[in-house]
Amino acid sequence: MPADPVLSQNTFGLRFDWGLCGADAIVDGADVAVVVDVLSFTTTLTVAVDAAIDVIPSRWRDDRATQLAEQFDAVLAVGRSAASPGLISLCPATVRAVPAPARLVLPSPNGSTIAHELASTAPLCVGASLRNASAVAQWIRARNRDAVTAVIAGGEKWPDGSLRPAVEDLWGAGAVIAALVDAGAADVSPEARAAAAAWRAVERDVGSELRQCGSGRELAGMGHPEDVDIAAEVDSSSSVPILRDGVFVDATRA
Repeated sequence: MPADPVLSQNTFGLRFDWGLCGADAIVDGADVAVVVDVLSFTTTLTVAVDAAIDVIPSRWRDDRATQLAEQFDAVLAVGRSAASPGLISLCPATVRAVPAPARLVLPSPNGSTIAHELASTAPLCVGASLRNASAVAQWIRARNRDAVTAVIAGGEKWPDGSLRPAVEDLWGAGAVIAALVDAGAADVSPEARAAAAAWRAVERDVGSELRQCGSGRELAGMGHPEDVDIAAEVDSSSSVPILRDGVFVDATRA
């Protein structure tokens, strides 16, 4: 069902919303869609792209993921609970711990699922995290200073499948938006301004905030505190993963 035009933010050049429905609402008329899923899809994506790994997004728990791995001659990431030494999962630390494959299918219930859908609806889809927020903003501005940009926070899921807005994705999206504003982007929606303000409130101590937020405590409780630390590597990456023919590749290499 088409989004209510009132909710589309289509009078603004820089937009922000949540989840797959939010992406559907604000992507119409946008030149660039930026997907943010800090814990952990887009953080893992940037770690992989930094290692020259091309990444294929896939819907979560979909048999299509296996088919994509066969189609692209790619490694299929396993679920966190199935990870063992030598296997890549959604945890960014696992990417750093093994020899880099050429291609990786990386399913996730939020960021990867949204990116997979945007492959057919957005003119250009970019993956961003705190690790490469400034690089993404700089690349967008250099490519087209007037680009209409839709920034989508992936969020998490409650047990019933409904969207759980996750503060780390608000911060990640806000980091991209703040960098775009600092680079001269104007015509910013109230939603996008609020996300940027949320980022500016924590940017001096984001590592501590990530460890204390619900998703960070959840990951630590699952035995993955290092993934939170990797997510907090603010602007450590210059990669700009863009979705091309269903595959995230680094625009700065291409």
